[in-house]
Amino acid sequence: MVRFDSTLLLMEEIDLRINLVKNAVFTVKYLHKSGAKVILASNWNTNSITRHPDMESVADYLTSVLQLKILPVQCSSISMMSKKECFEKVDILLLENLSEFKEEVANCSKFSKLLSLVVDIFVNDSFSQSHRILASTVGITRFCCTCIAGFSFQESLCQLKEAAQTTRQTYVAIIGGGNLLDKVTALHFLASTCSALVFVGMMSFQIMHALGLPVSSRLVNHSVCKEAADIIQFSLNKSVQIVYPKDFWCKNVDTSKKMEIFASHDVPDGWLPVDLGPTSLDEINALLMKSKKIIWIGPVKFFNSSQSTGGASILARKLYDLIQSDCDVTVVGTTACKALMQESSTLPACNVFENASVVWDFLKGKHLPGVLALDRAYPYKINWDAAFCDTALPLVVDIGSGNGMFLLEMARRRKDLNFLGLEINEKLVKRCLHSVCQLEMRNGHFIATNATSTFRSIVSSYPGELVLVSIQCPNPDFNKPEHRWRMLQRSLVEAVADLLAANGKVFLQSDVEAVALRMKEAFLLYGKGKLSVFQDQVGEGWLSENPFGVRSDWERHVLDRGDPMFRLMLSNSTTVNEAHLEP
Repeated sequence: MVRFDSTLLLMEEIDLRINLVKNAVFTVKYLHKSGAKVILASNWNTNSITRHPDMESVADYLTSVLQLKILPVQCSSISMMSKKECFEKVDILLLENLSEFKEEVANCSKFSKLLSLVVDIFVNDSFSQSHRILASTVGITRFCCTCIAGFSFQESLCQLKEAAQTTRQTYVAIIGGGNLLDKVTALHFLASTCSALVFVGMMSFQIMHALGLPVSSRLVNHSVCKEAADIIQFSLNKSVQIVYPKDFWCKNVDTSKKMEIFASHDVPDGWLPVDLGPTSLDEINALLMKSKKIIWIGPVKFFNSSQSTGGASILARKLYDLIQSDCDVTVVGTTACKALMQESSTLPACNVFENASVVWDFLKGKHLPGVLALDRAYPYKINWDAAFCDTALPLVVDIGSGNGMFLLEMARRRKDLNFLGLEINEKLVKRCLHSVCQLEMRNGHFIATNATSTFRSIVSSYPGELVLVSIQCPNPDFNKPEHRWRMLQRSLVEAVADLLAANGKVFLQSDVEAVALRMKEAFLLYGKGKLSVFQDQVGEGWLSENPFGVRSDWERHVLDRGDPMFRLMLSNSTTVNEAHLEP
């Protein structure tokens, strides 16, 4: 299933010269050419996309864009889509408009499961929705074997990360729109990254007031005066230039047709600013001429001003000229993007994000749900030399390492091995890393991560061999069907099987027999035939003792209360060699 971006593939005038659009098309064509049975899913606003009032017309339009035969189908028919005859006369299936389902916005588990019924691989290619928690972008990932980013999604994420990077070059942020309170964190980030902040929207009044300039009370939100002052002080401490409008085109309240230019500090009563004045634009243009990197986020919009103001057009024209001179420009928001598009028949070579919300959330430091839900959201680059004294030593990985008692004791006893704990609870990982530091341990390390999605990217970069993977006492609730993705997802088992060295081992244990059985079944089913039970474990037989002589915290608790542990050892070879793992 491909969750495509309707703002790209359903554009009124689609232009394949635009990289994001080209990549969105390539995602679908690449999968189809590779032999995948592709199902397309998305949401679209029928009011704004007048040429596509129903899903039949959307299917016809996508057929012409992709040059592939597309058939629209109802969501209720998903269970029938895996049948071969569904794809005999068509190339791709298209689900109905997801915006018509309240379960989509609610991230309903049942609806998510319905969407995933015949899906093995989920591809999210709708970055503009990655700040939202939707059934078709987040919920569905619980039930799919593999969840990855499409080419357009990946390009957008890379562009956004690049736009947020600090640079020694002159970097100017043009900030429009209002609601300063909601964007305080993002503004602090921009102040720490850029060399100048240029305010061109409703927020400029708040900044001017904080600077001590006379501003009409109707233009100022007095509840955020402190936040505005903090931003200015933070910017001054960072030697960041603050630029605000020096004049405005103003409209008379009584005679709305009458317009005049006034200095920003001297707007008479009865007049309201509606656009940037010529002095303001000249100052901004002079600053932009010296810039090597620019981000424009938010509309040039004031009271009663239209969506596209004269100031926005002049600003867009200047940015278009700078783009031709190889200036690095990022444009964010529908209004800003439209203003830039009006300067050329095709979108120039710059970074474009029509949905400003996802960019503001990113700048605030928020984790984007649509990104985190993917298997390889942020590729891990581990400095192994900093983590371990000798990276040539064999590696032991404990998945779900908890408070680290098992791993820390193993590392203390076995100096001939390196030990890595993967734990999703960041607080526990911080405690474990503190213990490693206190003990001056150089063969133990912990990483806060969801191992289900990051195990392969982390462990595959380790220089030495992976000789042991342990999973001990996972929460039984994880093994309910709707939560099965959280621990032993097929992709994790396959990653372990692929990376485990010859004669490497997998140690599984739980105090709940059903959980231990399910773990065993998952490894034998998805282990690609590489893993087998050894020793005297036959049928549902279990190891009577912990083979390492080191007990986890929960294992101690269970045994102290007199309950049994259900233990199992799997090997990557029929010939068992325990040289590395002798107690």
